[in-house]
Amino acid sequence: MRGRARLLAVALVLRAGLALAAELPAAAELPIFDAHIHHSQGDWDALSPEQAIALLAAAGVRRALVSSTPEDGTLRLWAQAPRAVVPFLRPYRTREDMATWPRDLAIAAYVEARLARGIYRGLGEFHLGADDVEAPTVRRLAALARARDLFLHAHGDAVTVERLLTRYAGVKVLWAHAGLGAPPGVVSALLDRFPQLWVELALRGDVAPGGQLDPAWRAAALRHPDRFLVGTDTWVTARWHALPEAMREVRRWLGQLPPDVAARIAFGNGERLFPAPTE
Repeated sequence: MRGRARLLAVALVLRAGLALAAELPAAAELPIFDAHIHHSQGDWDALSPEQAIALLAAAGVRRALVSSTPEDGTLRLWAQAPRAVVPFLRPYRTREDMATWPRDLAIAAYVEARLARGIYRGLGEFHLGADDVEAPTVRRLAALARARDLFLHAHGDAVTVERLLTRYAGVKVLWAHAGLGAPPGVVSALLDRFPQLWVELALRGDVAPGGQLDPAWRAAALRHPDRFLVGTDTWVTARWHALPEAMREVRRWLGQLPPDVAARIAFGNGERLFPAPTE
């Protein structure tokens, strides 16, 4: 009887797993939450807001985290599709601010004034080096993020992100590009240490070179299935036109993960972290 009960329990677990898999879309049909989109000034002549939203839809991107330089690009997309666009505010009035913003107190005032719109879900994407983690404008943005429950979308290496998370405990950080070079073991170790860290994988060609999911990245995804998001990074206009192929490549390696993990990374984690407005 004990053996029969064990077999029955195994059968029920298998049946539940099959039922769950049947409910999930196939990898090639997965909707995407893209955690790294820009519609900056260089895109405006080539892509109207209507065209940009249409390109996202054509690539199967259900929703996208958008930041722009200047922020008008984000506002234009958000006005066109407020349920599809998750607005983030960059601390850049122009591209020239990219290198100087951490120590420019005028940027802090600019960000605080713009946040009065009440639509933003985070600050960034911003570029940051380890030596600037405690710079005055960074401190102010971290305080604003903590007070208003905003994410910081940080582009920096592993040392920078570790310092950011340590210095500003409790502030939620979305790590752009997983550091653009940080090995998967380092990324996974930081995720182990910091529960307020999430990672997006824009421009990380090493995740699935030649279309084959790297074993170390697979292990990281299985260890932290709720902490990864995908992304594109439309930092130049050509990246917009590459969206359909980029999403096909993403779905290809997602299909090499268990269906429930693939669904979480494709769209579930983004939907959970940034729920769509109800109106």
